[in-house]
This record gives sequence, C-alpha cells and structure tokens, in this order.
Amino acid sequence: MSDTPLHLGVSLDGAGRHPAAWREPGARPDELFTAGYWADLVAEAEHGLLDLVTIDDSLGLQSADPFAADDRVDQVRGRLDASMLAARIAPLTAHIGILPTVVVTHTEPFHVSTTIATIDYVSSGRAGVQVRVAARPDDAALLGRRTFPADRDALLRELFDEAADAVEVIRRLWDSWEDDAIVRDGATGRFVDRERLHYIDFEGPRFSVRGPSITPRPPQGQPVVAALAHRAEPFALVGTSCDIGFVTPRDAADARGIVAAIREAQAGAGREAETVHVWADLTVVLDDDAAAARDRLARLDATDPCTDDARVVAGTPAELADLLVELGEAGLTGFRLRPAVLPDDLRHITRGLVPELQRRGLFRTAYEATTLRGHLGLPRPADRYATADTAGSHS
Repeated sequence: MSDTPLHLGVSLDGAGRHPAAWREPGARPDELFTAGYWADLVAEAEHGLLDLVTIDDSLGLQSADPFAADDRVDQVRGRLDASMLAARIAPLTAHIGILPTVVVTHTEPFHVSTTIATIDYVSSGRAGVQVRVAARPDDAALLGRRTFPADRDALLRELFDEAADAVEVIRRLWDSWEDDAIVRDGATGRFVDRERLHYIDFEGPRFSVRGPSITPRPPQGQPVVAALAHRAEPFALVGTSCDIGFVTPRDAADARGIVAAIREAQAGAGREAETVHVWADLTVVLDDDAAAARDRLARLDATDPCTDDARVVAGTPAELADLLVELGEAGLTGFRLRPAVLPDDLRHITRGLVPELQRRGLFRTAYEATTLRGHLGLPRPADRYATADTAGSHS
C-alpha cells in the first residue's frame, strides 16, 4: 500500500454522525445554520491536507429511517442547502475538493449541472457532487409530482436507473460548451463562438433535454461525480457513471466483494481504462487513549444509540491507521471518514490520524495538484462534442 497514495476525505453532517453529537460539550449546535461553522470545518479538513469534504443534504427532514419520516425532536433536524454552502465556502479555501450532496430524484439534471459547474468556477476547479436518490414518500409529497410503487426493491431499481440517466444528462451538459467557446473578440463584437456550443439531445424514459447548458464548460471539464452505494443497484451506478463510490464494508472480505461488483459494472460499461475510486466509509470516534475513545462512544450510545450504516470505529489514530492499511489491501483506493462528533473527531483526524499516516509514508505532506481531479489522479477529459473542425477553427 505504501506504493499507492492513500486518499482521504470526510463527511460533514450537522453536529457529527452520532445522533447524540449535538449534546457534547465541544459541539456547536447553536451555529449549525451559520456559514462560519461550515467554513471552520472545511478549513480544518484542508489543514489536514484531505482530498475532499462532502456536505450532506436531503429534501425532507433527517430521519433515522431511510424510507420514512421519524418525527423525532431529540436529534438534529433541519439543514442548510449543501450546494449553497459549497458555493459560499469554496472561495474561502485554496486546495480541498468540495462535494455537496444533491438529491437527483426530484431535481432536474439541468439545474444540478449548472449548480456544480458554478461551484467549479468559484473554487477554481475543486467541485464535485454526491448524487443521492430519495425513496421516502414524504419527500415525494414535498413536490407532489409523482408517487412511488409499494415494492421497495422495484422502487430502488427505478430510482437508481433514473439517477444514471440524470448523471448522463449532467455530464453531457458539462460538455455542451467546448473549452474555447468563449472568444471575447472585441474587434468583431463576437463574445461566443456558436459553433462551439452543442445540443446534447438526450432522449430517455425520464428526461428529454436538448441543451446546451447556460454555464460554460467547468474548469475541470467534468467535476467529480460520487455516490454512496450499499447494494447492487448503486454499485452499478458507481461502475457505470461515477468517479468515486463510497461503500460501507463490514470487513476486508466484504470490501473485496464490493470492489469486485463495482469493477464488474465498470467493465460492463466499457470503462476499464478509467479510474473509478472505491472508498470505504467509516464512522470514527478517536482519542489519544483507546479506552477514552471507547468510553466516549459508550457514553454517546447510552444517550442515544448509534445505528449507522457504516462500521463504527473507536480507538486511537494509530489503530485507525492500522485498519485503513488492512482494508486498503482489499482493493479500496481511499476512505471517507464520518466524524462522530464535530469538530472534536475531525480534529483527531487532521491532527492525529494524518500525521500518523504521514509517518508511515501513506499520505501526502503537501497538496501537489490544483484541482480535485488532480488530487484523485484523474485526467481532465476531452469534450465529447469537440470535433477536429471546431478544435482547429475559430470561425
């Protein structure tokens, strides 16, 4: 693993991943709806030289049940729009990638495309998006445009098929302006070369989008697309459509099976030559003393038990580093850590785990790239609509 750079990101959500996090002495629940709170968290992540942060989001209020509202009032409820936060925070940072979560089930891909392209511009090439589906009927009721089948498996197949179409539309719209479409020729009075703007003409069962986008091609060409994947349908979405898949293996053997499923989907989509990252999500409770970390988790669980979809790890930064090495041998290319309590566990990541990984030669000691794609070792892709004629002529 020492021959391969370890990629590392964090998931930012409310007061932390643990449902009791907002009650901790170091938490800042009174600041959750301020820009400064989020700017501080992202600045801390950048201090730790992390590849990226993701900012969680949803349509309806948070719920412990992924398929229904829970109406609880003893946990954090309510949030700021992740994309708006990303646009606000991006200019305050210089290196780290920023991926807001966007629910594509009820959001037009045209709007997602322009939003993320805009964040890519204001961040100078550090934007991405985590696409999410919404399977809750109460989410659908917020917009009132559709109903869901009662069969949950059929519903998930439908939603992830729709998500794949949405990503295809988003990606085509990012390419609908060639890189040199803006000519700014004052002598002729021509700002845009119309021959370098393209209709995408997407026709599918869910979307009919002509294009082009209103926003020129983003600085990265294609901002990074990610998705959280727990089962076959999102594994296929990652393999066919994404740059990063966030997965939740129980152990190394489980990780190998998940990676194999995604690689199979990747090969089926003809993407064998492309880099598709598979990162494990881990919820972390960290302390310099292992017993203290485990005691803190026990105390948090006694207040409000954590039933996370990801593996929960309580221990020292060195113990977590050992686990990352073990899981990395299963074919994972990186890890997205979910701090149980913010900002406490984020600081343990940036000021404890990162130095430990650096001592082992497993993590960067400085940012070497200027874009998120660069951090991830992804090339800037060519525009699918550019032709030899438009590439060689400004007429």
